[in-house]
Amino acid sequence: MGTRPQRRCTGTALIIAGNSATLAEQNRGAWDRELIAEGHALVRARLASGEAPGRYQILAAINAVHTDAPGVRDTDWSQVVALYDQLARLDPSPIVRLNRGIALAELDGPDVALADIDGLPLAGYHAFHATRADLLRRLGRSEESRAAYDRAIALAGNTAETAYLTRRRDQL
Repeated sequence: MGTRPQRRCTGTALIIAGNSATLAEQNRGAWDRELIAEGHALVRARLASGEAPGRYQILAAINAVHTDAPGVRDTDWSQVVALYDQLARLDPSPIVRLNRGIALAELDGPDVALADIDGLPLAGYHAFHATRADLLRRLGRSEESRAAYDRAIALAGNTAETAYLTRRRDQL
């Protein structure tokens, strides 16, 4: 049995010891700086190799940009979007496009991101509806946001995400 809290990323949030926490809500001071430094070194080594990065190397680079920033507002969102553009060339899946849209919201605003993700073929994916709900909330479109949260809640696969989404919906 390990001594670290259980962690798992679900796409919309990190689940730590049964509670959901978005990137903005996480305590970056609690992140393991040694592991982050190791990850950054691996990303730099891969980039220095001259070989074109693959899917996992690009995902690692996206994580490196996030972990390099002292806070969400300090994140180099243009770099994150550029990395998702590169990833989309290797993996043009709707999930990659959704994640790119989340980063785009931070760079260009929720209206641009909503236009970018609307129409993605992800009607059965809770994170799509959770993302739409958040973007609609940020745009002040509370009724539409509530409906999107309801859909995300109905599709969520675990109690931590359901609780998080319900809390967000109830804050409208």
